[in-house]
Amino acid sequence: MLPAVKKILYASDIEKGSRPAFRAAVSLCGHYHSEITYLHVIEQLSSSAESLIKNMVDHDESLHDLQEQSLEHLKQKLQARINQFCESELEENEMLSEGQVKTLVREGKPWKEILKAADEIDADVIVMGIRSHSSVGQFLLGSTANKVMNNSKRPVLMVPLADQVSKLS
Repeated sequence: MLPAVKKILYASDIEKGSRPAFRAAVSLCGHYHSEITYLHVIEQLSSSAESLIKNMVDHDESLHDLQEQSLEHLKQKLQARINQFCESELEENEMLSEGQVKTLVREGKPWKEILKAADEIDADVIVMGIRSHSSVGQFLLGSTANKVMNNSKRPVLMVPLADQVSKLS
């Protein structure tokens, strides 16, 4: 059993099948009466992609404004997704109170941003889902979950996601 868990960092890729990991975070939150920070990390654009976009937009300032608007839109989408999850899947005794879930959208290398966010909020545990990948893919690229687990100084709860669970049954 974990010591008192007051702050949970839930890292999500917002892909289909990621609900089991969020449910685990909500369960921990309910058990310990803690708070969840729902983190989504957007990978940075490659320099060639960024250059292409800059050529399509007139000014760098416009590009920055567009990026800020996109991040704000994504944050609102995350909040709506959390609200929908709570309404459709949680029972009355599991309901999260307002302010118990915060959303955070970052840009960068996912595993580094997850660890940085965990340090910033002083998370007691990091909760994230894991997906199956080929052995060759994990060897060449490494997975975000593996990098977080191997570099974290905090407990990390890995939850098999729905696409893996269905393969096991």
